[in-house]
Amino acid sequence: MTEGTTSAAAEGADTLTRLEQEGEIAADYLEGLLDIADLDGDIDMDVEADRASVSIISDTGSRDLQKLVGRDGEVLEALQELTRLAVHRETGDRSRLMLDIAGYRARKRSELSELGAKAAAEVKSSGEPVRLDPMTPFERKVVHDAVKAAGLRSESEGEEPQRFVVVLPA
Repeated sequence: MTEGTTSAAAEGADTLTRLEQEGEIAADYLEGLLDIADLDGDIDMDVEADRASVSIISDTGSRDLQKLVGRDGEVLEALQELTRLAVHRETGDRSRLMLDIAGYRARKRSELSELGAKAAAEVKSSGEPVRLDPMTPFERKVVHDAVKAAGLRSESEGEEPQRFVVVLPA
């Protein structure tokens, strides 16, 4: 190995360790929250796409966790921000941690990928840009990725909370 390769490998290991630490801090914070709310749920941690990923799941299929998702994922978004703040308080670094509860984000990611692919197909056939409804930053990112995978490009336009994706011809 060359010095540059060794340095890059060490940096990658440091990043993984840092992201695992973020996941541990987030899991501790969320376990405390579940205890306070008297809700049952298991915490699953992972590192995906250079960010810590934490999921709260339930073996019983409990509808109680749906309270933590809220209407259109609003409570989930708020909990994610609170969890990121808890990580920031402990580490001093900004966190890009992703939180999923009861598989909500996983289902949403699948739906949005399909929406992005359909919009890309429509643009390819018509040659005209397609504007989608306003979305959260997470939702826009998933759509942008799906459009890119379809070989087209997209942009976000507008101001929060009315920011939306425009799928453009090649």
